[in-house]
Amino acid sequence: MRKLMKYLKSYRKECIIAPLFKLLEACFELFVPLVIVRIIDVGVGQGDKTCVLQMGALLIVLAVIGLSCAVTAQFFAAKAAVGFSTKLREVLFGHIEGLSFTEVDQAGTSTMITRMTSDVNQVQSGVNMTLRLFLRSPIVVFGAMIMAFTIDVEMALVFVVAIPLLALIVFGIMLITMPLYKKVQGGLDKVLGITRENLTGVRVIRAFHQEQREEERFQENNQNLTNMQKFVGKISACMNPVTYVIVNVAAIVLIYKGGLKVEIGDLSQGQVVAILDYMAQILVELVKLANLIILMTKAMACADRVAAVLEIGENADDDAEGERTTAGDADAEDRKVPFISESVRGRKGGFLTFDHVSLKYKGAGEETLEDVSIDVRRGDVIGVIGGTGSGKTSFVNLIPKFYEATKGSITLDGKNLQDHDETELRKRIGVVPQKAVLFQGTIRSNLLWGKEDATDEEMWRALELAQAKEIVEGKDGMLEAEVAQNGRNFSGGQRQRLTIARALIRRPEILILDDSASALDYATDAKLRNSIKSIKDETTTFIVSQRASSIRHADQILVLEDGRVAGLGTHDELLENCEVYQEIYYSQYPEERKGAMSVG
Repeated sequence: MRKLMKYLKSYRKECIIAPLFKLLEACFELFVPLVIVRIIDVGVGQGDKTCVLQMGALLIVLAVIGLSCAVTAQFFAAKAAVGFSTKLREVLFGHIEGLSFTEVDQAGTSTMITRMTSDVNQVQSGVNMTLRLFLRSPIVVFGAMIMAFTIDVEMALVFVVAIPLLALIVFGIMLITMPLYKKVQGGLDKVLGITRENLTGVRVIRAFHQEQREEERFQENNQNLTNMQKFVGKISACMNPVTYVIVNVAAIVLIYKGGLKVEIGDLSQGQVVAILDYMAQILVELVKLANLIILMTKAMACADRVAAVLEIGENADDDAEGERTTAGDADAEDRKVPFISESVRGRKGGFLTFDHVSLKYKGAGEETLEDVSIDVRRGDVIGVIGGTGSGKTSFVNLIPKFYEATKGSITLDGKNLQDHDETELRKRIGVVPQKAVLFQGTIRSNLLWGKEDATDEEMWRALELAQAKEIVEGKDGMLEAEVAQNGRNFSGGQRQRLTIARALIRRPEILILDDSASALDYATDAKLRNSIKSIKDETTTFIVSQRASSIRHADQILVLEDGRVAGLGTHDELLENCEVYQEIYYSQYPEERKGAMSVG
């Protein structure tokens, strides 16, 4: 919690004013029993109606002042708590946005969402209630005890016994429940993760008739969460009845002793009532304090979880440096030598160079990419092909530094990629990921993601290159046409073409198309490839595809198998010398295999 307190610095005034006015309210409240003594002993006991009216008016004044102080305190406490949580969410969101793909993978999406919503809300409530009650309740408790001593020392000794006993129970329960609340929030992460999976994969679940299985999985985790909440709730629920028992036992003792003292004339009836009022105040405040402790326990557990997210990435640079090695450390085990054509072998001085690059995801047992080398000239079209899980997406994700190579080096314009500023680097790159993602808004707002100051002419040019012009022209409002969340009101092929247009609008130096034409028909795919050729001189393009037809005209084709280079060359060279490429190509064009065999 202490790590988050710096976000309260902007609300120092509110953090002082709120407890101060609560303190004033408590002080005025402590005077009420003394006024009651005066009403009973003088007004009622002696039949002095004037005293009753005067003391009654004083009670009204104390009530008005106390109410004004309470409202003022709650206003400033709420202002500080809401402002604090707003700042915390901003910082947390900005931090998450700046995390690398590795760090996001490590933390998990569902827990990030939980910590930014539920956990921050709990922390906000904790700050609010702490500012309102943390000083008030102890002041009332100890103030009531001191005021009781001014009335009768012997009677006040009951307070001396009851208050430490109550404190022991309250803080004992707090120490027990704090780690349990952390487990409850962890269980909430799991339930949220399952819910998110089911919502995003609902079509797959229904296609394979797995509704019952997913319901059972959800019920199991939800029941575990419920059981944890019940268990910690039972422990927390013990606080109120136990405190009530102790306070009421103390009240019985006070009434018994007070009755005896009134009988012998040591105390007046009004003084006994005043002492009981102070005990009642202590009871109310201890119940409030007990509830505050429960809330603070939850808030502290949630604050630790939020702080843990903010700590992610602090030592990432050191860890990455420790994991990364040089090209000379590459594994020298014997393996099948890949086919690399003479046209690309030994090519130097390229625009983008991969030199014996390997990649191992954090926590993975094996390397995803191993000893990959390729030299790319400016304006080249590079095709990347291979079987499922061969490392194609991992390879292109290294270029914009979504992940960092664990071995070898990548240079851009002769400068190591690690030395390039991340923001400036990504401004030079246009990426179309495997999953086409559109954001809620309009077509125009989605295209402006690619270039904030893009003109209408630039937008239409990008749409034309991406073969998406006809899509926009067919919509009411055209560029102002509405886009639903995740682009649900567009087909898969339409979403892909619009995301390609979004990447093209910035006229990137490097364009990465990661299997971004999988939903397009062959004719549209061919038109798209011809459009890309028209910008060849200004843009270096990486095309990741399962279709051999999409990359057959590339300047170089990188063939990957199990993370290793199986072949590198042109289509004709690979078709002649690379078995992996032959297998992929002829599986898609079996009639050409027959032709090749007949010629052979």
